[in-house]
Amino acid sequence: MNHIIDIVQAVTGPLKSPALQNAQSVIGSLEKYGDTFGLLVPHRLAQFLPQILHESGNFRYDKEIWGPTPAQKRYDTRKDLGNTPAVDGDGFLYRGRAGIQVTGKANYTAYRDWCRANISPDAPDFVADPDAILTDPWEGIAPIWYWSTRNLNRYADSGNNEMIRRKINGGTNGLTECLDLYTKVALVMLGFKPDDIRAFQAGAKGDGLYKGDVDGLDGPQTRSALHMALAALSDTKVTAGPVVETKIEPVTPPALDKPLTQTAGFWERITQLGGLTSIAALSAFFKEWQVVLVICGFLMVGSIVGLILHKQIVDTVKSVKEAFKS
Repeated sequence: MNHIIDIVQAVTGPLKSPALQNAQSVIGSLEKYGDTFGLLVPHRLAQFLPQILHESGNFRYDKEIWGPTPAQKRYDTRKDLGNTPAVDGDGFLYRGRAGIQVTGKANYTAYRDWCRANISPDAPDFVADPDAILTDPWEGIAPIWYWSTRNLNRYADSGNNEMIRRKINGGTNGLTECLDLYTKVALVMLGFKPDDIRAFQAGAKGDGLYKGDVDGLDGPQTRSALHMALAALSDTKVTAGPVVETKIEPVTPPALDKPLTQTAGFWERITQLGGLTSIAALSAFFKEWQVVLVICGFLMVGSIVGLILHKQIVDTVKSVKEAFKS
């Protein structure tokens, strides 16, 4: 398997400081402690790296960009983050730091205690000195702490990209980019170029790992095959990645959703014809009746044609809707 920094730069392009320094901190910790926490297994590493790349903007950022935004202002009183209910500045003090950002006093406390129990009893007191997280090796270890304490290897073992994203983000914000990064990282780890999906699909189809079309398009089947191909590089027990297609229902104007058994359309046309006839008759007494009758004649013909074609139009719309649903 390629060196981790080579994998990253094959996906991101050459890194320059400070991004290179941030990457080296994370990768140095991975190489030293990753095996202890099961992160150097290929299919897990392929899930870990995209999340770090997304969260850190390809390692450009190692701390939260502070506005403050309205959400950041609320940090100050968020008891769920371990901050005090008073507006006393602890929201800014314990703002997000490291690759997967440690945010809030409670998380700084938990990270300190975990480091002292699992890495070194001499780990800094990050509660007293939050910026100490940005020193080596603690900056690189922080994402490992987050991943390990949330037990994200279980989702990596099942190729469940979405659940990993939900556990990190609390939702699916950033999922699309993480999926794209996952495919690129996995391809590189398997010896392909980061955009050579078609070549992988062709080989995986021959190996029985991929059953879709060799079309060069990324999707659930391709990612599932990548997951199984990476899993074959180790002895770790895994399950196949989920293959789920999101079905987008077409939006149809409500008027076209009326069942054909309803007769409202028919009687609407009859009412229109009756109204036009009445108008024509009354107008004939008071205006130039020849012109009025010609105009009404055209309107009546248009209404009759609409009445005749009503069923055909609705049938056509329904067939189009069914086609979209299939």
